[in-house]
Parts: sequence; C-alpha cells; structure tokens
Amino acid sequence: MSEEKHHHHHLFHHHKEEEKPSEEVYYSEQPVEEVVYSETTVIADDSPSDDYEKYRKEEKHHKHKQHLGEAGAIAAGAFALYEKHEAKKDPEHAHRHKIEEEVAAAVAVGSGGYAFHEHHEKKEAKEDAEEASGKKHHHLF
Repeated sequence: MSEEKHHHHHLFHHHKEEEKPSEEVYYSEQPVEEVVYSETTVIADDSPSDDYEKYRKEEKHHKHKQHLGEAGAIAAGAFALYEKHEAKKDPEHAHRHKIEEEVAAAVAVGSGGYAFHEHHEKKEAKEDAEEASGKKHHHLF
C-alpha cells in the first residue's frame, strides 16, 4: 500500500511551524502624542420637578408639531380646492389640475394624520407631567 497524506479540513486553519506568517513590526518616525485619561462622575438629580419640567417641555414640543400638521392640512386642502376649481376653469389642462388636486388631497390627509398623531403624543406628555408632579394617579380599575 502506498502512503497517502490525509488532509483534514477544519473550520479554523492550523498552520505548521514553517507555515506561520512572519510577524513584522513597523515603526513610524513621527512622535506619538501622549494620551491622558481622566474619570468624570456625573451625579443625576432626577427630582420630580425636573421630570415635570421635562414632560411639560415635551408637551409644548408636540403641541407645536401638532399645529404645524394642522397648518399643513389646511394649506394642502385649500390647494386641492384651488386645483379643483382650476380644472373646471381651464379644460385644456384639466387632467394636470386633477392630478395636482389628488396629490394635494393626499398631502392634506397625511398632514391631518400627523396632526392627530402629535395630538396623541401631546396628551401622553401631559399625563406624564401630571403624574410626575403628583397630581394624577393611574388606577387599574
């Protein structure tokens, strides 16, 4: 029988001594800057009044976004009505005006949905602010 070398394939390759890649170290002529580390300790003061102020600020933020959504819905709705009027007034370009009317109507619906979402977020922030101040307690039943 002839001698055959059996090669086993493993998930990780094991190299024999002569197959190991040589380790090369490269040095730079540029000086290395010294790095100094320091430790900082932050003490958080999560008092109820801080939470209350945080939630009130969040409530105002959502109220502002709600108003922007409402303004967008009004503007897009007005533009949709304008384009509907233009489609009747300008029959030569009626198709274009109808498309713009439909796009504006879709934007109005989207803006209205966004305003509704922000109204919900504003209500949640208001409830959180009341809870943080101790004014309101949630009851399960």
